[in-house]
Formats: sequence, structure tokens, C-alpha cells
Amino acid sequence: MLAWCNGRLVDESEPVATALDHGLTVGDGVFETLKVIDGVPFALRRHLDRLNRSAAGLGLAAPDQDLVRVGIAEVLAANQDELGDLGRLRVTYTSGPGPLGSDRGPGPRLLAVAVTAASPWPASTAVAVSPWPRNERSPLAGLKTTSYAENAVALDWAKQRGGSEAVLANLSGDLCEGTGSNIFVVADGRVLTPPLDSGCLAGITRELLLEWTDAVEERLPMDVLSTAEEIFLVSSTRDVQPVHQVDDRELVPGPATQRIAKIFSQRSTDRDP
Repeated sequence: MLAWCNGRLVDESEPVATALDHGLTVGDGVFETLKVIDGVPFALRRHLDRLNRSAAGLGLAAPDQDLVRVGIAEVLAANQDELGDLGRLRVTYTSGPGPLGSDRGPGPRLLAVAVTAASPWPASTAVAVSPWPRNERSPLAGLKTTSYAENAVALDWAKQRGGSEAVLANLSGDLCEGTGSNIFVVADGRVLTPPLDSGCLAGITRELLLEWTDAVEERLPMDVLSTAEEIFLVSSTRDVQPVHQVDDRELVPGPATQRIAKIFSQRSTDRDP
């Protein structure tokens, strides 16, 4: 596969960041992950808008959206024969080379685009409740940054317990999100998801479901995972994925989840909603 970095195509194994890049040394960067369907990225405009919001949250000037689009187009064209009908594309933007400390350098910023072939997620999944909370008061709360180590730790913990995702509370003890997904529950027939002030990411699939369906935001205690009639995860690669197990509790994917998944599937035929 070929990747793209700061205006040129490179082999995906070619080094493109220096040893002093702050994305590497301190995680000072932002990224987006997009689903690619038949060579077309899904909800690109929304993803690029969120990339800009995340950059602003770190105090970085937004990347040139036209340049990002060029990089994406070149990567998809270069890899179309290997990509197949489903791909996973990532845009990464860092503050570039800097001192060996927290101070930033003057740039230049690093902008990279990479893509891989992808496979659909299983029809349902198991999750484990993380022992570590999300800090909703962190300056990184709600931003999609390359400072992802706490997610990697929590996800590894969940996988050791048979889950494909870890579910996190926030410091207030409310339900927040997964490490790379948003979570919805069905309680008393209502489809609910934590609000953004819980500290969760403003997920693109989450955003679309709130626009397209009767799902609503509501602050939720963690014990809702013990009582909810249905639970499902959403993300840009999972779409809508029912949860069949939370720790030791087993669930059966139900009609509300099926209805939401059907609406999303039908509405997302528009590749730039």
C-alpha cells in the first residue's frame, strides 16, 4: 500500500516523521478514521470538520482541508486495486518536530494519510467495563487526539477478558463511551446515549443517529449496563453493532437495535450525509 505525507506518495513502510516529531514524542496531534466503501470515504465532510475541531482544541491551526482532500484522493487512487470494497482510512495531523519536552516547535506540521483494506465487524460483540474512568474535565476530553495510550491500555484489558471493546465511566460515575466507540442503551423502550459533556467523543455515527432516529442524549448512571434492555456500540467502522455480553451479563440483540441499524444502513447510502 502507498501512503501520503505532506504532499507526496510514499511506501507505507517508509519513515515520514522525524525522531523529534511531537506526535511521536508526546502524542501532540489529532486524527480521523474513516470507512471507505467502494473507494469512496464515508461522511468525509463531517470527519474533516471534526479534525479541525480537534486541532483547535489542541491550539493547532487547522490543516488545509483542500490539501487533506488531495491526499485522500491520491491515496485511494494509488491503492484502488488492493483496497477492495471496504477500507479503513486514517488522516493524522501533528504539530511536527519539537523539543524533547512539552514545548512545541515552530513546525512544519506533519499531515499524513494512510489506508488499509478492512473486514466487517462481527454481527454482535462482547464488552468489558474498564476499571479506569474517562476524565471529562481533561483538556483532551471529546477530542480525537494521538494521545491514545489510555485507550490502548483499556482495550487490551478488555480483550484479555473476551471483549472487543472496553466501556468507560467518567469521573462522575456516569456512562461515557468505549475506547473507540460511542455507546447507546435501550431503557424503558427509549434509545439513549451519553451527552457530550460526559466526556465522550462527538462520534460521526453517533451524530448521524441523533439526527436520523429517535435516539436522544441523557446522562446515564453506570448501572444502566445492568438493567438496559439492549445495548449497542457505534463507530465509523462498526456502524451499529449490538452488544450480546457486558462482563458476565448476557443480552439478546433486540428490535430497537435492529431498527436503528436498518435506518443507518438505508440512510448511509448517501456517502456524504
